[in-house]
Amino acid sequence: MLESLPLERIDVAGVNAERVKMGSGRPLLYLHDGGGIEFGAGFIERLAQGHEVHALSHPGFGGSDLPGHFDSVDDLAFFYLDYIEQEGLEDVILVGAQFGGWIAAEIATMGSARIGQVVLIDAYGIKVGSRDKQDVADIFYLLPEVIAEMGWHKPRPGTKAPTIEGARRIARNRESHSLYGWSPLLHNPKLVHRLHRIKAPTLVLWGESDRLAPVEYGRAYAERIRGARFELIKEAGALPHVEQTEATARAIEAFLTPVAA
Repeated sequence: MLESLPLERIDVAGVNAERVKMGSGRPLLYLHDGGGIEFGAGFIERLAQGHEVHALSHPGFGGSDLPGHFDSVDDLAFFYLDYIEQEGLEDVILVGAQFGGWIAAEIATMGSARIGQVVLIDAYGIKVGSRDKQDVADIFYLLPEVIAEMGWHKPRPGTKAPTIEGARRIARNRESHSLYGWSPLLHNPKLVHRLHRIKAPTLVLWGESDRLAPVEYGRAYAERIRGARFELIKEAGALPHVEQTEATARAIEAFLTPVAA
């Protein structure tokens, strides 16, 4: 829940953004999924047990401003590169989930020497099938109940109605998600041809039951990143960091341990 996160404001290259900074240790930049940082609150808290976690609401999401010239994931990638440089972060662990995984992949292809390792969780962002084939589900078209059925290993029962502020955040998140990912659908046509540029050790995690972006899509992602490790998270759909928080965190820790040792 958002209430459990220590929110603060920060200016990043002229963009007033909402940030969570907690924990201590090696810096970890968490790039949230389309549901916002609040959707992964428990995961952020778990990561902060061993790292200094930086988690911002992407521009246009949550309480972060949306600059008038921002309209692509490319803009978000440069925003986060500005943040990393502004904060003087080194050897950063980049963890991105779903939409945030797409941003993480874009950042990693840009070759920043400040990125130490990359973790992509059920990431969007690439086109691997033929032009007439839809690689991932059109989440902007599907009904919420269909998304839940396809996206969760075990669909959750309905939750209580959000507060007015919560509803506002949900609306902003959905609007900005569609701004950045509507067309072409949840991918950058050029990204698949740039994945070979990722030099940082990379872990690709995928929910075994994800039917929004199926396992085959995840394997194709990993195969295009030199030396990438691919692992499935059991009993998880499109959001393993939410549905199987502990298993996802442990998989990340196991990946990081050889470097940390």
